Amino acid sequence: MSVLVVGLNYRGAPLETLERTALAGDTLDKLLHDVARADDVAGALVLSTCNRVEIYAEVGKFHGAVSAIAELLSRHSHVPSAELTPCLYVHYQDRAVQHLLAVACGLDSMVVGESQILGQLRQSLRLAREHGTLGPALAAVGSLALRAGKRAQSETAIGQAGASLVSVGLRAAARHLNVADEAQTAPAGTGPATPRLAGRSVVVIGAGAMSGLAVASVAREGAADLVVVNRTRARAERLAASAGGRAADMSDLTDLIAAADLVVTCTGASGHIITAEMMDAALGRRAQLSGKGSSPVVLVDLAMPRDVEPAIGAMRGVALTDLDTLAAADDSGLQPADRDIEDVRRIMTEELAAHTSAIRGAAVAPTVVALRAKAARVVEAELARLTGRLDGLDAAALQEIARSMRRITDKLLHEPTVRVKELAGAPGAESYEDALRVLFDLDPAAVQAVAQADAQLAGWPQPSAEEER
Repeated sequence: MSVLVVGLNYRGAPLETLERTALAGDTLDKLLHDVARADDVAGALVLSTCNRVEIYAEVGKFHGAVSAIAELLSRHSHVPSAELTPCLYVHYQDRAVQHLLAVACGLDSMVVGESQILGQLRQSLRLAREHGTLGPALAAVGSLALRAGKRAQSETAIGQAGASLVSVGLRAAARHLNVADEAQTAPAGTGPATPRLAGRSVVVIGAGAMSGLAVASVAREGAADLVVVNRTRARAERLAASAGGRAADMSDLTDLIAAADLVVTCTGASGHIITAEMMDAALGRRAQLSGKGSSPVVLVDLAMPRDVEPAIGAMRGVALTDLDTLAAADDSGLQPADRDIEDVRRIMTEELAAHTSAIRGAAVAPTVVALRAKAARVVEAELARLTGRLDGLDAAALQEIARSMRRITDKLLHEPTVRVKELAGAPGAESYEDALRVLFDLDPAAVQAVAQADAQLAGWPQPSAEEER
């Protein structure tokens, strides 16, 4: 079985397509199970975030598995294959593992170096494990990716700037707010003030991990009034209390938007939380509020699918930042230095090399075991022949002879078995293994016998004679 990934992300897919393929809840669970049950697939893992959907699978055949996975993603997302296929990328074997390492290390993120992806990958692995679709190869690759991601965050400076979609979104929002201030109060010819939220009224919609980061960030940046809105009031209250804010109900959202300087939304809802009709009503009320009528309301939509109806971006009195505008923005001030990226790539190379060597070493192990088993049989046969010919040999002498013969055999086999394990990680490893089998005339059936799982020992049902045929 080999690892395969079929996916799409913000680089090659329009936001509208990503929005439609963003799966959650029962739909995600059904996709996970259907992929795992597909022909030539032995395990499945789905990584779905705000800017990517990726399906990882353990597969026996490449082309059949790619077609099956692409068709299932199309069926469950209701995106026609003709529209979906041009957006897809495919990686296989070592390339698939390398891609997941890049994802886990934050190199494939919209905001390079962000660490939120580690939590999202951990959650995806947990979901696959709970549903019984996480095969041994995917479990090993997932653990490898988590380890590489942790090393990238702890051993390099790639995440020290604290960059995330939230921080980039808030940076864009602060620019909008200060441009508005400059137009009203700044002397001619002076630049905008340093982006800050001091004195601002901020509404955060949602109570998940990204909303929690948004609440902490706006509080740290000095928001004067912080309101958290969520469908579950208790969760909103807990999150608001953590930053000295207050909670409100979704039914109050129109009035809250009317009074806010900034609205950050990042829910997991399937429909729009802020509609054009709601925004139009909020702007009408805003015009009647002292000090608010002439200033735009800034919206930051970090949700996938989008929480804010796209048409709102064209409304007068609104400044909308969403994942589409963030992907197109050149926010170089929050990008890590080239040397940090190189450090992360070095970690990826080390982890991938260790993984590849371990996989190839495991592949050659049955041949090594078969070789040592054959040597042991030869020694035992020779000892039996010697015992028959030397009837007067006492037991102590025979035991010493047996020890000597086994030591000689171990010393003779030590170098070739160590070398073949070392060479297993090198190009052409299969030829070294084949050479060992030919040189020592090893029975292929003996190698297979120590490589296959013991179905009876594992408690698996035994195939019938008909099934074996």
